[in-house]
Amino acid sequence: MRQLTLKISAFAFLALAASCGSSGTGGQLVGVNNTLNYKAPVPLGMVSIPPGVLKMGASDEDVRGRNDALLRTVQMSGYYMDATEISNAEYRQFTNAVRDSIGHTLLGDFIEDDNGGQRIDYRKKINYNNPDVQDQLAGLYLDATQSGWGKKIFDNSKLVYHYETFDYAASVANPNQPQTEFIRKKDIAIYPDTAVWMRQFNYSYNEPIALQYNWFPAFNNYPVVGVNYFQAEAFCHWRTNAWKAEREKNKLYFEGQFRIPNEMEWEWAARGGRHESPFPWGGPYVVNKKGCYLANFKPQRGNYAADGGLYTVPVDRYWPNDYGLYNMSGNVSEWTSTNYGGTNYQSVADLNPNIRTELRENDPRWLRRKVVRGGSWRDVQYYLQVGTRDWEEADTAKSYIGFRCVYTQVYPGTTGKN
Repeated sequence: MRQLTLKISAFAFLALAASCGSSGTGGQLVGVNNTLNYKAPVPLGMVSIPPGVLKMGASDEDVRGRNDALLRTVQMSGYYMDATEISNAEYRQFTNAVRDSIGHTLLGDFIEDDNGGQRIDYRKKINYNNPDVQDQLAGLYLDATQSGWGKKIFDNSKLVYHYETFDYAASVANPNQPQTEFIRKKDIAIYPDTAVWMRQFNYSYNEPIALQYNWFPAFNNYPVVGVNYFQAEAFCHWRTNAWKAEREKNKLYFEGQFRIPNEMEWEWAARGGRHESPFPWGGPYVVNKKGCYLANFKPQRGNYAADGGLYTVPVDRYWPNDYGLYNMSGNVSEWTSTNYGGTNYQSVADLNPNIRTELRENDPRWLRRKVVRGGSWRDVQYYLQVGTRDWEEADTAKSYIGFRCVYTQVYPGTTGKN
């Protein structure tokens, strides 16, 4: 009787398994979809950079003799890139968000979230000019006797953005170490250094632009400057989280993250599909048929205003390249995530090339060099070439360096025709 019972149970299990396995499939292997009609989102203000073959390297004479941009053919994946450099208004959205987060936390503006915890109630608005609020947030203000203006002002040095990242590359390289070893905690003072306009130009009267550039409404659409590489990275992290939170709130799928492009991604995008051309618009000239300059730089021996801009110009001036990107040459140079080395172009892989290491506080100065590309309003024509490489130390800020973001979505490439 026991043996019969076991046989009946086994038969019932097999019948159940057969029923579950063939339900709606006819017993065939058809696969299981994990999403329906998914369409990848396109971030606002970004344009699509298609995959393709990049012939990277110098497109003209190496006048400096560095020999650091030898010709190389590599394959690039597609991604999205900001059509323009990050503007003062866009970066101010970041600093204001951090200011409000700190302010609400100190004021105790919390509400219960869906999981029974607490989150900041951003529906409340903080009037930072209200004397009562200033008293409650006294630690965020400079006293009237110290401000230099005869009144209390907000101390922008208190705008510190705290975040954590996971060093995935280090984790893959060291699989036997605890994962907690690869968590990087960062506290970044994010307010731009407005004094760069004066500090970097001796015997030059630049006080007016130093006092106005970052906050005056007329400069809203001008590229943010005075930000170092770490501040640009922090901006990307905040931008990622802000968009992720909004999509998840609306039960929408989220993938990827905003980041600083590496120098090969920057060069591929800057060329706009034009192989071995010296400039984003082709070349070899920096003026059109009418004699008008095609970028904001330092023409001739210092006629800064000849191209239409004495300092920087709005981020959407001049014609874009064939990918729809503005000011890839001139206006401001741009941070990339690549560590500078004279042999980078000979060392990288030929598929999505990049050289990048996680910077640490005790790293030597030479290891803190980040590649900057594109040339700026204060540079001569040579630096506008898309194959010209330059560098700055990651913790320095300049009046001629800004940045833009990229966003990668991994998707299948096209297949060859049979």
